[in-house]
Amino acid sequence: MIYTRDHKTLDMYDPFPFLGPKRKQRIEESWAKLFRQEILPVLPVEKVFPFYNTTKGAPTKELYAMIGLMILQQMHDLTDEAAVDQFAYNIQWHYALNMTSTADTDAYVSPKTLWTMRSILTEKNLYAPLFESVTAKLADVFSVDTSRQRIDSVHVFSNMRHLGRIGLFVKTIKRFLVNLKRHHNDLYDHLEAALTDRYMTRQGEAVFSMVKPSESMRTLAALADNLFTLIERFKGNEKVAAMSSYQLLTRLLKEQCVAQSTPELTASKVTVKANKEVPSDSLQNPSDPDAGYDGHKGKGYQVQVCETYSTAEEGNTLSLITAVIVEPAHKSDAHALIPLIESTQNRGLGPDEVLADSLYGSDDNCEKANAFGVEVVSPVMGTPPDTGLTASDFGIIDEGTITACPEGYAPKKTKAKNGKHIAVFHSVTCQACPRRNDCPVKPGAKGHYLRYDGKAIRLAKRRAHEKTPEFKDKYRFRSGIEAAISEYDRKTGVKHLRVRGLPAVSFCATLKAAAVNIFRATAFLNRAEEEKRLGGHIIPGLSALLGAVKDQLAVLVAAIRRFFGLLRPYHRIAAHMPHDFLRGHQIWKAKKGI
Repeated sequence: MIYTRDHKTLDMYDPFPFLGPKRKQRIEESWAKLFRQEILPVLPVEKVFPFYNTTKGAPTKELYAMIGLMILQQMHDLTDEAAVDQFAYNIQWHYALNMTSTADTDAYVSPKTLWTMRSILTEKNLYAPLFESVTAKLADVFSVDTSRQRIDSVHVFSNMRHLGRIGLFVKTIKRFLVNLKRHHNDLYDHLEAALTDRYMTRQGEAVFSMVKPSESMRTLAALADNLFTLIERFKGNEKVAAMSSYQLLTRLLKEQCVAQSTPELTASKVTVKANKEVPSDSLQNPSDPDAGYDGHKGKGYQVQVCETYSTAEEGNTLSLITAVIVEPAHKSDAHALIPLIESTQNRGLGPDEVLADSLYGSDDNCEKANAFGVEVVSPVMGTPPDTGLTASDFGIIDEGTITACPEGYAPKKTKAKNGKHIAVFHSVTCQACPRRNDCPVKPGAKGHYLRYDGKAIRLAKRRAHEKTPEFKDKYRFRSGIEAAISEYDRKTGVKHLRVRGLPAVSFCATLKAAAVNIFRATAFLNRAEEEKRLGGHIIPGLSALLGAVKDQLAVLVAAIRRFFGLLRPYHRIAAHMPHDFLRGHQIWKAKKGI
């Protein structure tokens, strides 16, 4: 039976009379007061109503408190046991969740109940509305300006073991054999004892941990033979083929090996792919098949983060994480920009301008973002031409037609077809041009030709714009997203999670982003209160002044680091100077007979 309390109506009496004035002040300066007053009443408890009966059965735990517990657990990066203890004994949590009763029915939750609630939110993707309700409420309360935002990604490790290729083969085969023995013991008993002993006994599995690097490919070839043997043996058995562990075997063979498709196919015709031929989205661990592989950061997942920002001129304003998307690590950042923009616009938090690095700022992404009314401020991917003129130096009208070359000469003919443009100039004019060696116009049969398309024009204009002070002044704020990601990890531990699988990782990363927003809003509120207490109305722009001082200190620290970096090559010389001096002095004394 569904049990909820009304958290919007104020209490007539203080529900926490045992808190003295000092402890009351401390708790109201923390995140607990903001959570109690603003977040708790808007938690989307109605989303979980379909999973409980409205009239029958024992009452559920208070659902607002249970959903709030999901956020608080991720906010403080706690295990289930630690979260249960905090829920039972922590007065700050009781205050935040408006738990005024100390009875076990209200102030106690079992680990199984916590697990069940998390399972519901994870499997039904209800953590997304939870994050959205928290973010929307904070954006409304603090009048957050979402017109300017910036995005980046952070690599996340799930609770998976990092296996080499040999370990990956061994663990995948062993997992299948364990499941086969558990569900189809009769089929398991008919397998060769040499095969099962190799993977199911401690002595046999230990052999794989002592493989020399020079013998690794030979060992992989033997493992591939065993893998192929198991797949071929049970591929006609529908019950076995439906097992997830068997499907991992087939996936591993497809991604890591090459098998010839001949009628008399044998295990000896299976070869292991070279490391460079294995795709980045291949199976990384049988315990976490959703994880991907990034060549720079390794195995795991990545979280796309989008946050608001403000300039120094705007003073003290609140920045919020407006959207998060969790993906396997092999996914390219280039595919995340448009989903992030769509996600924020669907919730009324869409930006007018987005700062991003070059991976996000492809020409295709910029055009799609323009269709949403969003300007993408990003460097152009790739290396620009070292010298010479580009298409952007020519006079071009909006339709993409060239009107004049950099020297002012108009083309004698222009043509456009299927997005491709051609401008033909008089050969006599071009041959006499002093800039012909730097010009992209090339000689042809009936004149000098310039071939280009709309993308080339747009990229050339963007590269030219990158060199302007206007672009540099705007783009310098993109680096602030690195601080947001650092805060994301330091306060919530998002980079190393205790769970596996894309749904569970998405649940944790999304609620941890909501927790960061709560932390930020609390700090912002406390700063505003401090300014009032210090007479901020008498000292206008105090926060802007402090921000400017902070920026100058950052510049000073960077200069000091560069200075010591320049001294680094002389470190070894300086370290040996005393020894060299003493040695030379001893030689001089020996020559003088002193």
